Amino acid sequence: MHRFAVMGAALLWLSLACAPAQAGDPARGKLKIDSERCQECHGVDGNASDNPDGLGNEGKFPKLAGQSPDYIIKQVHDFRSGARNHQTMYLMATAVSDEDLADIAAYFGSVERMHGEAHTTPPLAARLYLEGDAERAIVPCAGCHGEHGQGLPGNGPVLGGQHRRYLQKQLLDWRAHERSNHADGTMNRIAAALSDTEIEALADYLAAQ
Repeated sequence: MHRFAVMGAALLWLSLACAPAQAGDPARGKLKIDSERCQECHGVDGNASDNPDGLGNEGKFPKLAGQSPDYIIKQVHDFRSGARNHQTMYLMATAVSDEDLADIAAYFGSVERMHGEAHTTPPLAARLYLEGDAERAIVPCAGCHGEHGQGLPGNGPVLGGQHRRYLQKQLLDWRAHERSNHADGTMNRIAAALSDTEIEALADYLAAQ
């Protein structure tokens, strides 16, 4: 096949893969986060608590406030299919309808974006996040997630202001291939090149945004 035809086919596939999910109604979603029990873990306004509960749940419940609806929908579909593993979320994902999911995602996406409390973070984290490390083939995180972790439409999810322990756990899971639901494996490759110290620093940096 001619190389331009190949490129055209690849671009068509990419456009279909990144097509926006079904648009939901935030007003209906606000009601459904109660009936579908989303708010029990993620909070009424999407700002899940990360306070120690004595049950080992620190870092398990991410904030969803201001998160991309398309990203939320994709993750729930991945929990449903088994592409992403989590026993509780599998049960929740298989119980919610696509219509209700679209409304719930629209609601969380409509509230004020999650944010952290700014504080001094290691220069190492800012350099890795904004510039990457070409020698280790680590691309800048900001290229997909935005300069301040605000997320970029059709690309990376919101990370700025997320719980530090949740971010750290996800990076460790990417590194260990306990999470592998990224289409081309980019997150697994990046995380595999990061040390424990770098993962901790990046999580701290993003949580402060």
